[in-house]
Amino acid sequence: MSKKETYEGRTEALLLPIVEQYGVEIYDVEYVKEGRDYYLRVYIDKPEGVNIQDCENVSRALSDALDTEDFIPDAYILEVSSPGLGRVLKKDRHLEKSLGETVELKAYKPIEGHKEFSGILKAFDAGTVTVETDGVSRTFERADIATVRLALDI
Repeated sequence: MSKKETYEGRTEALLLPIVEQYGVEIYDVEYVKEGRDYYLRVYIDKPEGVNIQDCENVSRALSDALDTEDFIPDAYILEVSSPGLGRVLKKDRHLEKSLGETVELKAYKPIEGHKEFSGILKAFDAGTVTVETDGVSRTFERADIATVRLALDI
């Protein structure tokens, strides 16, 4: 297991009782390096959406727990936020909750001349994602997909 996976997994374990206490759920945890800085990003959610107080409560409690456990030796910036309206659907649990929703899919390289597709998320499995556009279902290999995110209705 990589350092990134270890830090994310241990952070999720610390988060479980915290999110339960504050009535939110873990959407995602990521440990990334951007430039010279490391970021530990925690995305939380709840059906009616999170507010600044939810983020502050989770951030303070998690910061204390991380200080106690002290398993990340690098200096890092902790960020706690909502995944946003146009959230990226990275994990199977994200795709499962979004079945029937309109998504935007971006491919790493052109597929039949296009890199971007949108439609209704119909199905997924370990290797594919199926999106329906104008009544036509199209199945994409996950290896070809750069991102899948919820489409914004503007």
